[in-house]
Amino acid sequence: MYIKNDICYAGEMQDGIKVTDARPLRGGMMLVTFSTGEKRLFDTTLLSGEAFKALAEDEVFRHPVLFHGVITWQQGEIDIAPEFVYENSYAYDDMAI
Repeated sequence: MYIKNDICYAGEMQDGIKVTDARPLRGGMMLVTFSTGEKRLFDTTLLSGEAFKALAEDEVFRHPVLFHGVITWQQGEIDIAPEFVYENSYAYDDMAI
């Protein structure tokens, strides 16, 4: 765990990685773009615990807000560290479509 700019993050600090875009898809999947320019697919249904339960509701899931490079929902009540999203996602090649 570490704190940067008064925000507490889980995991190890990775300098400079931020989420620059997060687009909800079907089935709890998100297409996430990082400050590196890389696009990756992240499955929010793998998140466990009471804190993430509201993401099962489509009305909540479909309205993420980026706050200082972090994906949040419900006015910041739910958030996911960009390092976690990156480490638990897989590369997306939009040229393959």
